Amino acid sequence: MISTPHRQTAIALIVDNVTAGARCGEACSELEISNHTQRRWTKDSQIHADQRPLVPRPEPANKLSASERTAVLDVCNSTEFASLPPSQIVPKLADQGDIWRLSAASTVSCAQLVSSITVARQDRRSGANCPPVKRPVRPARYGSGTSHGCPDRLWACFFTFT
Repeated sequence: MISTPHRQTAIALIVDNVTAGARCGEACSELEISNHTQRRWTKDSQIHADQRPLVPRPEPANKLSASERTAVLDVCNSTEFASLPPSQIVPKLADQGDIWRLSAASTVSCAQLVSSITVARQDRRSGANCPPVKRPVRPARYGSGTSHGCPDRLWACFFTFT
């Protein structure tokens, strides 16, 4: 999305070029926008701000409810399935005839739900909350600071012409 100040600058550049004798389509193509975009931005001889962020977005009809979400998480976090990815949990439940335990959740929605929870857990554990990890110090390589780690290495290429 282009901010309103950038739109104003682009339109000013286009107007300057058109008054200097250029065609509107060529001036727009120099800024890599279409002529239709320029007309849409300057409707009613005013520069309009982008309205897309302000539009209310309805929730999807197939969004899991809170009870379905907790049921899916309970199944995925159970001891039987804790070490399996959702791509293996759903077929395993289908084989056992217990697919009803996941209710309306598909493999993809289970995977998205589990990954969102995993990311949230990783965010909680990162940064200042974790104690520092001591890693062993690696020994210095022989000839460090020189070409390819070895000071006296000779690189040679032999070419034969036939």
